[in-house]
Amino acid sequence: MIGGNALPRSLLDNPELGRWVSFEQPGTVVVRSGKVELGQGILTALAQIAADELTVDPGLISLAPCDTDRSPDEGITAGSQSVEISGASIRMALAQARAALIDAAAARLGADIGNLSCRDGNIFLRGAPTGLDFWSLATAVDWCQHVTGDVAVRPIGAYCAVGASHPRIDMAEKCGGAGFIQDLFLPGLLHARIVRQPFRLARLASVDEARLQRRHPGIAILQRNDFLALIGPDEYGVHVAHAEADMFARWEEVSGLWLPAETAGEKITLLGSALPHAGSTGIEARYSRAHVAHASIGPSCAMAVFDAGRLTVWSHSQGVFPLRGQIALCLGLEPSAVHVIHAHGSGCYGHNGADDAALDAAIVAMELPGQPVRVLWSREDELSRGPLGAAMSAAVEAEIDVAGKVASWKLSVTSEPHAQRPGFGGHFNLSSAEALDSARLPGKVEDLPDAAGGGAARNAVAIYDFPGQQVTVRLDTRSRIRTSSLRSLGAHLNVFAIESAMDELADLAGADSLDFRLRHLSDERCRAVLEGVAEMSGWPGNHPAGEGQALGIAVARYKNKGAWLAAVAEVSVDEEIRLARLWLCADVGLVVNPQGARSQIEGGAIQAASWTLKEEVKVENDQVPVFDWTAYPILKFSEIPEIETRFIIDPKRSPLGAGEASQGPVAAAIGNAASRALGFRMRDLPLTRERLVEALSSA
Repeated sequence: MIGGNALPRSLLDNPELGRWVSFEQPGTVVVRSGKVELGQGILTALAQIAADELTVDPGLISLAPCDTDRSPDEGITAGSQSVEISGASIRMALAQARAALIDAAAARLGADIGNLSCRDGNIFLRGAPTGLDFWSLATAVDWCQHVTGDVAVRPIGAYCAVGASHPRIDMAEKCGGAGFIQDLFLPGLLHARIVRQPFRLARLASVDEARLQRRHPGIAILQRNDFLALIGPDEYGVHVAHAEADMFARWEEVSGLWLPAETAGEKITLLGSALPHAGSTGIEARYSRAHVAHASIGPSCAMAVFDAGRLTVWSHSQGVFPLRGQIALCLGLEPSAVHVIHAHGSGCYGHNGADDAALDAAIVAMELPGQPVRVLWSREDELSRGPLGAAMSAAVEAEIDVAGKVASWKLSVTSEPHAQRPGFGGHFNLSSAEALDSARLPGKVEDLPDAAGGGAARNAVAIYDFPGQQVTVRLDTRSRIRTSSLRSLGAHLNVFAIESAMDELADLAGADSLDFRLRHLSDERCRAVLEGVAEMSGWPGNHPAGEGQALGIAVARYKNKGAWLAAVAEVSVDEEIRLARLWLCADVGLVVNPQGARSQIEGGAIQAASWTLKEEVKVENDQVPVFDWTAYPILKFSEIPEIETRFIIDPKRSPLGAGEASQGPVAAAIGNAASRALGFRMRDLPLTRERLVEALSSA
């Protein structure tokens, strides 16, 4: 169920009832959340939860845009926890709001609370209308009271909205062409493009302003150390000038300026006994993935205005409160003097250029008081200058005993950092902050803590009942390439490695891949999704190994505490690896919006397939060259597989986030299917045509 007496972290941090709900607009319940819409449908799910707790039609619920002046501070929208944490917080807050409004009605009517009820905001006495409603009673409630968790939430059997596939409440504007941050406009708007450093800590050696003015009269320059902005009233004119920046801006490298950040060293986790057994057979294998771009279809954008000593920024950041703090610190303002408002951007699950664009716009706006400024990144900057998903590797050493069970297991992960969002680790982690002052480069980098699911360590501990595991995780900060959070963080490669190794061990044991997994699993919910996906797909199929077509299977529980998902992939191999079908079986607990959950699971699966088969940022001399879609192919519509998804639904279970459950299992299922179709193992992602040719040559 959603909620309970224990207060979620969000309510402990934001206890005031009025921070979560207001009845200022007659006929509308304004609900506020600190979580933001990324295209995952969270606003719709939260509206359904709120509607059930207040016993109102979901159409009466309005989810206010997240902003730092009025919304609860729920940190970052990440980790597939919005329904778990914000949903539970909203349900408990609105249960207390409903009780307070009923109390106010009882006092006004002189009636017994037990004889009062509510529906769609109207108050009834023994089933008869009273003429009172939530909005007329709202002034009698103390909205500064703290949410205590003492008011019982409505029972699951009373839910009406939760469990139904309500349409997305954010889609009407978007389909009408006015729902994204790129559509925002203010009178007198100036456009700016940032000439970004070609590599981290590049020094701006010179700017030929005369040449710029000859070619692009009317374009103004703002230079602050290594920060360079082009500004003008005509967006296309600024865009053209920015595209020719190499003609008038010259960069150089300062020897010794770049220093790798310190780390905490290796982190070793020991579970049980992982000692090798003499005479056992086993594997030693290394799996890897390259850098991956966020590749948002819409480039990062922000708008800002500095007026009367206050800076207002519109951003599609996933964490408007941490962003506000870093903008204020960078520009020498008090946090209260910075107001960040969330606006919807192109879909992105992780730390892309949104926060950078917000600081870009803020820097320019501070120099032009009263003048609204809009920054839009170019396609090339979006792909090659924002934070990337970390390159990483995972090495497995494992043995099986004579009974065909895993006897020892070691996993060693080496990864670039996954946790460099604004403010994390006490650092700005914003490119323009470093351009203004190179001393702002992070001096020490840490992985996300286990309580947050880890970063490089995410899903590094296998879900299986091994007699022992040794897991070693080490951060590698030698590269100057900026990496940060990308959907599922380290789970994508870690699950790929674990599940690939399980297939290799199953082959050594002469066992079916499904049976081998089940003999190492006591987790009933994990067994259920595995058995479910096997039944859906007709596992193991009838394709002999090494004949160009095969099924592959994989399973994981996201962060080892979230949703369970098992996947079976069907692939064919000729000149390249083609994904034909996916079967997905998931357990996300109580499903708030079935269609929304399906979209999350299947959208994640498609993105995972694209990462696994195509996506790789090419690095040259520890630098990312400028590139566009021609050098970074993603899965095309014509390549999207047929997908069948099934949920194991138990309304008595608490809801679990679905947004990142697909990434690891789908990657591993594709890899296992491709390796079976080929008759030999491919261990390095992505599984491109070039890697296939190399593997065939080696084989």
